Amino acid sequence: MDPQPDLRPGLIVSLGEAMIEFNQTRPGERAYLQGFGGDTSNMVIAAARSGAATAYVTRVGDDAFGRLLLDLWKEEGVSTRGVLIDRQAPTAAYFVMHSPQGHVFSYLRDGSAASRMEPDDLPAFLDSAAFVHASAISMAISSRAGATVLAAFERARRAGVKIAFDANLRLRLWSLERARAGIAAAAALAAYFFPSLEDASQLSGHDDPQANLDWAHALGPKYVFLKLGADGVLVSDGKKRERFAGYKVNAVDATGAGDCFCGATLARLVAGDSIWEAARYANAAAALATTGFGAVEPLPRPDAVRSLLASQAR
Repeated sequence: MDPQPDLRPGLIVSLGEAMIEFNQTRPGERAYLQGFGGDTSNMVIAAARSGAATAYVTRVGDDAFGRLLLDLWKEEGVSTRGVLIDRQAPTAAYFVMHSPQGHVFSYLRDGSAASRMEPDDLPAFLDSAAFVHASAISMAISSRAGATVLAAFERARRAGVKIAFDANLRLRLWSLERARAGIAAAAALAAYFFPSLEDASQLSGHDDPQANLDWAHALGPKYVFLKLGADGVLVSDGKKRERFAGYKVNAVDATGAGDCFCGATLARLVAGDSIWEAARYANAAAALATTGFGAVEPLPRPDAVRSLLASQAR
């Protein structure tokens, strides 16, 4: 049995759906590398590799894929006390195919164990965390999961726990109208908001990054990290705005890079960094996350991030 979650003030708790990943190693070939995915799981592992105390809240199936995920979290130092075994539903999986135009995802997740999360599943240690985190995907996989995310955020807010929300938009899971309503409800409870420019543009109707920062703040969050992909990130506290340019790396697979940015940011915030310092570190970490295949394997550790920061000082 894994140890109790670390209940120091630095605990980062995330909730959502984790999946088994099969990532095509070369475009056009039938060889796939088995890995792990799910945006919130990626995020919490990135935070753990950055030195934070972490815990994950989800359901997995009573199957081989679920056991692989439990082993992964234990190896990464992520507490699994918030993970329930659902004997009535499977653990989700997905495939990533690559081409010169980018990567394409195919999912096997309908009726997954994680989609059956309930507000009653939320663990007591959530009230003792520094951050509670979820994403729009956590909400979109089912109405029950969506209700669980909002219940977690409302409970965290009552307990004085900081809330971080990633607007990962997946229109395969819900309509744009439902996504706008759900994301607005969650963002209104969050202090830290992590939309990508692509997702924000679809949700807000604006193309301009500055206009999308205005839109994001209008939803309620005090701090906004507008992820710009290879171009870096634009950070705002409502008064000051700062752009951090992307780092030059040998990128081969961007899967999970945005999740890495979020996890590294939260880890540095609980370590005492300002949002600007945290974003600078996380920007480099996210760049390194694109240098290998899969969502988890290339997530960097602090030595590698510090080395990139030093080599491309700006």
